[in-house]
Amino acid sequence: MSVQERKQRERADRARLIVATARELAEQQGWDAVTTRRLAERIEYSQPVLYSHFRGKREIIGAVALEGAAEMAAALRAATAAAHGPRARVTALALAYLDFAERNPAVYDAMFQLDGGLAFAREDTPAPLKDAFAALLETLGEVAGDGVHPALFTETFWASLHGLATLTRAGRLPPEHTGPRVELLVDRLAVL
Repeated sequence: MSVQERKQRERADRARLIVATARELAEQQGWDAVTTRRLAERIEYSQPVLYSHFRGKREIIGAVALEGAAEMAAALRAATAAAHGPRARVTALALAYLDFAERNPAVYDAMFQLDGGLAFAREDTPAPLKDAFAALLETLGEVAGDGVHPALFTETFWASLHGLATLTRAGRLPPEHTGPRVELLVDRLAVL
């Protein structure tokens, strides 16, 4: 391995450490607790080293969001792959989505609530975000119904899931009714 390759590997390792530490701190104490000073202390690097990787907190949030999008896409695909039939796949997708949001609140916020400097629904949308949407579309597109654009149906279903996730987390909806809400959503929106 050349010196340049080793330096590139070390740089990539540092970037991963910064993102992992930011994510851990945000999950423990919230995003307000994530500062470059605190990150530098936790990873035992100087603040200039952090700034050599990320221009600031916004870019760190964006990196966490991209990592989370890849994880969510994998979780959705795993859940739907284990289900048989359209109804079971849509239900599994919805439950996996809500589970991901519940288990990863800071990551979910980075993906959908906070400004990470990422473009959504545009040509320059980063690949992990496009793939997360594709993971939804793969299952939801098959139940959109005749004459309904699969992507528009997916956006509407996703918006419903996001609303359920956000309202449940905020204590506005009791979590014990998640299952019946998902069944109602599947019954009323999906053409099965």
